[in-house]
Amino acid sequence: MVSTHPAGVQLSGRQYLPQTGNNNINISPNQEILPLTAKVNNQDHLEIGGCDVTTLVQQFGSPLYILDEETLRTACRQYRESFQRYYKGESQVLYASKAWSCLAVCAIAASEGLGIDVVSGGELYTALNAGVSPDKIYFHGNNKSREELILAIQSGCTIVVDNWYELRSLVEISGDKEELTPLSSPSSLSPSPVRIMLRLTPGIECHTHEYIRTGHLDSKFGFDPNDLDELFAFVSQQSVLNCVGLHAHIGSQIFERQPHQDLAAVMVQWMSKAAGYGLTVTELNVGGGLGIKYTESDDPPSIEEWVKPICEVIQQACAAENLPLPKLLCEPGRSLIATACVTAYTIGSSKVIPGIRTYIAVDGGMSDNPRPITYQSVYRTVVANRMSASLTQTATIAGKHCESGDILIKDAQLPKTESGDILVVMATGAYNYSMASNYNRLPKSAAVVVANGEANLILQRETYQDLVRQDCLPERLKKNEG
Repeated sequence: MVSTHPAGVQLSGRQYLPQTGNNNINISPNQEILPLTAKVNNQDHLEIGGCDVTTLVQQFGSPLYILDEETLRTACRQYRESFQRYYKGESQVLYASKAWSCLAVCAIAASEGLGIDVVSGGELYTALNAGVSPDKIYFHGNNKSREELILAIQSGCTIVVDNWYELRSLVEISGDKEELTPLSSPSSLSPSPVRIMLRLTPGIECHTHEYIRTGHLDSKFGFDPNDLDELFAFVSQQSVLNCVGLHAHIGSQIFERQPHQDLAAVMVQWMSKAAGYGLTVTELNVGGGLGIKYTESDDPPSIEEWVKPICEVIQQACAAENLPLPKLLCEPGRSLIATACVTAYTIGSSKVIPGIRTYIAVDGGMSDNPRPITYQSVYRTVVANRMSASLTQTATIAGKHCESGDILIKDAQLPKTESGDILVVMATGAYNYSMASNYNRLPKSAAVVVANGEANLILQRETYQDLVRQDCLPERLKKNEG
């Protein structure tokens, strides 16, 4: 229970600190609001990864994404070790890089033994350049271009086939040897069939936002389960394809455990059905979707609590069907990266509308965090340079964009603020940078990774020159000199 004043005002920013000690591997990061290394230093400043947040802003500017390496690594290890603990067969955790795709994040995940889930040629290119082994990269997407499919085949990654159009395109492309010189060996073409998985829509509903619910039948993703006979029969006849597994995903920011258990049981039934068509399915990917704690009222299960029942259901179902245990995969994104990152802003102007609202404006907004305006997402915030100050005002945090809907947080509980204060919004590692834009031609923010008192730049802040780098000005529009 959060301590409050009699009027219901929360006491200070300290309440959000991890409650059972820093760097405790028994804490499930998705159940905290701040990174695991967060603490208040002797200057009453927020410190993450041993780095003073106000000092980071002075050094790197703001808005600034601050990624805590220890929190990310802890989440990776908890997923990996939970599967090793509860599953008797082989397992592989994949990082769903759509949450935040950049070289450093992919490299950290790979160094912890995770594979990478990608959904575009750009994400695939990023993972490859981060040094991720192609045999640990899985390529999703409902409308992969021919160029993306060729890149995927050349790289040697596994392609998660989403629909009939893509399946037939793969058969066609795989038969065109001139297009498929492998990236790793340009002088010779590997005769191996293309490794694929089939994405199926399970028809399982769960309580989440309409736009991030992907498992129900009315979804743009995956083959219809009513087409299984036709699908398995077709794939079994394609010598250029090696169908190694089945995939399904039911949504994102999910707190319920039963839907994932239901999914696991359904997927074993599909696996059994595929065997009847001569398809030896050796991998099952149960997707991801475990939610995180954005606010005090959020109560997600821990990583271990999510993994354990899925492993149990798969093992029980395989035993009942007399099937060998498949390699079990999952693809968490948000629950790995979200809590590991905060965004630091500098407060600028304010506006008081008596009896209605107080607005406090920061130097970022919907361009670095589009989730509030897109999903009505709710966040919590602290003033990083006065963590122990009593929360004496209610204010709405506004961005600087020319858009009335550019609101980061409504009715935030804050101490009295001044221009120049450093405002930190928590749990911004997932879908913030990855969905960022240059709206109003704002340069994209910088990002640093912090660990053991050291901060390293992982994304440079864009410049005005970067904004016009790809612009083209036709000769007829150039100013006539002389």
